[in-house]
Amino acid sequence: MKYKVILFDADDTLFDYGMAESHALYHAFAHFGLPTGAEDYASSYKEINHSLWKDFEQGRITSAALRVERFNRLFAAHSLELKPDEFSEAYLRFLGEGTFLIQGAVELCGELAGCRLAIITNGIKDVQQSRIKGSPLSEVFEAIIISEETGYQKPETGIFDYAFERLGISDKSKVLIVGDSLTSDIQGGINYGIDTCWFNPLEKPGDPDVLPTYEIRSLEELLKIVR
Repeated sequence: MKYKVILFDADDTLFDYGMAESHALYHAFAHFGLPTGAEDYASSYKEINHSLWKDFEQGRITSAALRVERFNRLFAAHSLELKPDEFSEAYLRFLGEGTFLIQGAVELCGELAGCRLAIITNGIKDVQQSRIKGSPLSEVFEAIIISEETGYQKPETGIFDYAFERLGISDKSKVLIVGDSLTSDIQGGINYGIDTCWFNPLEKPGDPDVLPTYEIRSLEELLKIVR
């Protein structure tokens, strides 16, 4: 095979984060007596959350602060009398139950049995570990590398240094990172000097300043690249 090590992003690459997020929002709002809260405020939450995760990628906010601040802003915007810290705790608990997978993820990992597979994610440690360990992919990965425990986040090179040391990798030419985010996964791989594969099922427009080595629309397309 052309690549011996595949570094997968987790959310929206192998794991369906949208479904996990919807599950968590519904149950968290219901827990606090607002059964229509997810429907009423999901759009606003996603906008706020997306903005804060961009700040996290750029090092402008910590993971610990982000998880509460997104609800602080949401509740302030809609005059909701809920405590952001308590809501965040419940939300993360329900988010950890979200083991939903992208179509073809199980089959792909089975076909890649001859490669070393690892996860490299910017997610929250307890949540990501719970989701991965509770999924059909629980025994697939040699390592699960999470930004919160490394002290770095994609696209910083530090998280890749950590991954390479953890996996005992020396030859960058045999490593491929696969992910859905140009600014996180692809830019991170470019910064580190490894080949990149942009998983883009929704055919989002590209960025001329961030050029992946490959681009795929479905996970099964990755097999042709690796082989």
